[in-house]
Amino acid sequence: MKQTSPLYAALLALGLPLTASAAADPVIEQIEAAETAYEDGALRGAIGHLEAAIAEVQEKISAGLLELLPEPLSGWQADEAVAESGGMASMITGTHLSRRYYREDGSDVTLSLMADSPMMPMLTMALSMPMMMQGNPELKPYALAGHRGMVEHASGTRDYEITLMVGSRLVVQAQGTGLDDKGALEDYLKQLDFDAIEEALGN
Repeated sequence: MKQTSPLYAALLALGLPLTASAAADPVIEQIEAAETAYEDGALRGAIGHLEAAIAEVQEKISAGLLELLPEPLSGWQADEAVAESGGMASMITGTHLSRRYYREDGSDVTLSLMADSPMMPMLTMALSMPMMMQGNPELKPYALAGHRGMVEHASGTRDYEITLMVGSRLVVQAQGTGLDDKGALEDYLKQLDFDAIEEALGN
């Protein structure tokens, strides 16, 4: 019986599914190639295979997370949802999922789900100190589905923005242009499953 290598044991400890049934999985193939390279002393090659495996895993994670963003409502169209997560960018901005929705009249709404966003400390401070918002006529306290936040609208414009704090790590934001009011933002925010978002991104 082949002895488990230190690299293989470490990957098992990470909970990666290294079963025979997954042999055709590109992630498993890269991991097995990394193990072979490691045993042959090709350490840089092992790193390259592991980085490829990590990229594949991150792509699968992102694909699942993007399902948290709703399909366009009636009368709207949407771009593909996008994710920015992993690597150096995530150390600075955290995980950021977004999707843009638009209508033929030129109006649009962009939904963003952000984990570990640098916006969180500022949002927490603003919500804990209402006087900060009182000093800005464009900002007003706001709440939806039990989550606190703020709505921003500059007088004379058709731009609106709603920002919500979900749990201790998540920011949900809806930004719209060419809108008569914040109704379209609320319609899209109400399509979100906040419990699923917090379970997926908040742990």
